[in-house]
Amino acid sequence: MNKKVDIIRDADGKSIVIINDLRFKGRRSVNWDIVEDCLKEYIGQCSEITETSDMVYIGTDFPDEFAHSKDTKELRGANMYAKANSSGIIKEMIEIATNKTFANNYAQKHNTDAKFGWYRYDTRFAIPVYGDAGELARYNVFKSRILVRHAKDGKLYLYDILRTKKETSKPLEQ
Repeated sequence: MNKKVDIIRDADGKSIVIINDLRFKGRRSVNWDIVEDCLKEYIGQCSEITETSDMVYIGTDFPDEFAHSKDTKELRGANMYAKANSSGIIKEMIEIATNKTFANNYAQKHNTDAKFGWYRYDTRFAIPVYGDAGELARYNVFKSRILVRHAKDGKLYLYDILRTKKETSKPLEQ
């Protein structure tokens, strides 16, 4: 797949991944099974978080968790479409992640896959908004939390992208 994305810095110096072509369009719903299939292309790949030099691997559990998690099911409207379209920029979102935080694993079901706990990072991306005549009007900026599990093999694995939400700041102008 030939992705059309850019990584830019906003006026505050924070990185944003710009999506130039939307994979998912529409207003009613997202077929999350199709999103899951698109995410399978990432399995086995690895990305480095620039800020921390952490290497994050993408395992076989990520596509299903991304597409069918409780967080995804609760999304509506623009936030739902933003998360679906972020499926094409996963590696870039990992690359620009910031604000690493740690949490111990307390869920029995994750004793193996997250034996050494969880890390969360902030990331941001923008999707285009088109005017009535089909011209690019602006970009809406979204923020998300990247959830990474620290597995028993000592590696970090992407688990989900959480809390996708439109920023209330001024959108990026063309």
